[in-house]
Amino acid sequence: MVCVLILAAAAGAVAAFLILRIWVVLRSRDFTPRESLSILVVAGSGGHTTEILRLLGSLSSAYSPRHYVIADTDEMSANKINSFELDRADRDPSNMYTKYYIHRIPRSREVRQSWPSTVFTTLHSTWVSFPLIHQVKPDLVLCNGPGTCVPICVSALLLGILGIKKVIIVYVESICRVETLSLSGKILFHLSDYFIVQWPALKEKYPKSVYLGRIV
Repeated sequence: MVCVLILAAAAGAVAAFLILRIWVVLRSRDFTPRESLSILVVAGSGGHTTEILRLLGSLSSAYSPRHYVIADTDEMSANKINSFELDRADRDPSNMYTKYYIHRIPRSREVRQSWPSTVFTTLHSTWVSFPLIHQVKPDLVLCNGPGTCVPICVSALLLGILGIKKVIIVYVESICRVETLSLSGKILFHLSDYFIVQWPALKEKYPKSVYLGRIV
């Protein structure tokens, strides 16, 4: 009986969340043109940071300021981001690319961490992420699959649900995902505003996704 009540409460919470999500999306159809767009980029260990920086390099300097979010133990991504921004600053006379910030949050899941314990570490990461999102209030969140992006995107959704600010979420699935989505992709497919895949096989499986070919 207790299990039934818990499942019913969980189902009710999910239904309420989806209704609020639809309401927020319908309210945010009109956008005012602006000269710059604040962007928050989620970087991750491995190839995630390399891919997201390649993608970011094709964007104009209008995407400024840029806020990067990395795991608190990810020094490699921090080094890559600093090198990327310094290189862009050298080649950009307007000096727009110096307007960047690196923020750190706890990992939602460590390598080989048990899945049950991941629930608690993800909740902790979300608890830390929401004040950050509230402080930055980005116009756009751009991510491509590291586990760190899930609490960030959930926090961005909460910002809109609470009526503070609508944040556009753009998810780009990793180039290495040819036929199946990553775990982050499976979660954020239902939560992102734009879900981009880089292989036609994924577009066939997920018709609501956006296929642009290889973009990184």
